[in-house]
Amino acid sequence: MKFIVAIEPATKRSVWGAAVPDLPGCFSAGETIDEALDNIRDAIEQHVEIMLEDGCPPPLPNPLSVHQKNPDYKGWVWAVVDVPVEKYFGPAEKINITVPRLLLARIDDYAKAHGLSRSGFLVEAARHVMQK
Repeated sequence: MKFIVAIEPATKRSVWGAAVPDLPGCFSAGETIDEALDNIRDAIEQHVEIMLEDGCPPPLPNPLSVHQKNPDYKGWVWAVVDVPVEKYFGPAEKINITVPRLLLARIDDYAKAHGLSRSGFLVEAARHVMQK
């Protein structure tokens, strides 16, 4: 999954900070920006694992523009990290569904254009609808 990360630049008295606005309480730091990003990946993985153990699926991400308007992150730098948290969702199950041909073609076109598989798109679409 991809996560938007807010990065607080280091100062003479502090190291680089990193926070995930879509995962309240998920933050880390590092001596360099690269170290902060590596550390936030670990923090995201642990945070999501605990959420799922507690029966709480990770929230859908907000658009970057929403986070950029948040005054708490004024002057911060933005990044996107990909963290393989899907492994905590349980084993994949193969299913057989019926979809109208034209809709399936649109699904496939959309998924391909966004770097997703058909299954990946359908899973993300279902998560989006169920979290509303």
